[in-house]
Amino acid sequence: MKILALETSAKAVSAAVTEDGAVAASCYQCTGLTHSRTLMPMVEAMLRNADLTTSDLGAIAVAAGPGSFTGIRIGVAAAKGLAFALSLPTVGVSTLEAMARNVAFADGVIVCAMDARRGQFYNAVFAAEGGVLTRVTPDRAVAPDLLVKELEKVEKRKIVVGDGALLCYNMLLENRIACSLAPPHLLMQNAVGVGFAAEALAREGKLQSAQELTPVYLRISQAERERNERMKKERQL
Repeated sequence: MKILALETSAKAVSAAVTEDGAVAASCYQCTGLTHSRTLMPMVEAMLRNADLTTSDLGAIAVAAGPGSFTGIRIGVAAAKGLAFALSLPTVGVSTLEAMARNVAFADGVIVCAMDARRGQFYNAVFAAEGGVLTRVTPDRAVAPDLLVKELEKVEKRKIVVGDGALLCYNMLLENRIACSLAPPHLLMQNAVGVGFAAEALAREGKLQSAQELTPVYLRISQAERERNERMKKERQL
């Protein structure tokens, strides 16, 4: 089954078509342009250049979060729209699990990191052995000191990936925790990883309808947080 995968969780935007662990087509762009402007033209051009049509697709996958609130909304909305229009199932993939697949070939512990601001990382930790990923922690918004305490007990090789990887890597080194950055071409999240993660979920029967697909933010948005703080102050008056 060919899966069209979308990744819009951070600054870069990408799309890919994967099938049986292989990449049929992929496209990646990190130019600072808005995802709402670039994603669908990218998908259209990629399919056309690969001589593929929407009738070749069996499912639509997307990095459903965590990540940029705006980016995740764009990706999920695009996936839902395509799935509704094409009558296809969807697969919502963890952004963190998808990026871990970039370096699943390297045995050790994979530390996925995105800068969640407010003194936190969006993070998950995976163990990789023989190309197989095993989840060690859930997806979470975690404080740096907690991540340090967890990883200082880990003796295996540690590889850091994600758009927050450099920040996390420097923090770990400052705390005398040996680790390495993933190679530059494997460092950032991309749609190929989303496609591979979606294939594994599809084999487990975890396809969803377009209606069931929802974003995963892990935290409330800044707008909601400011509204809650404003309402709290108003109640105190």
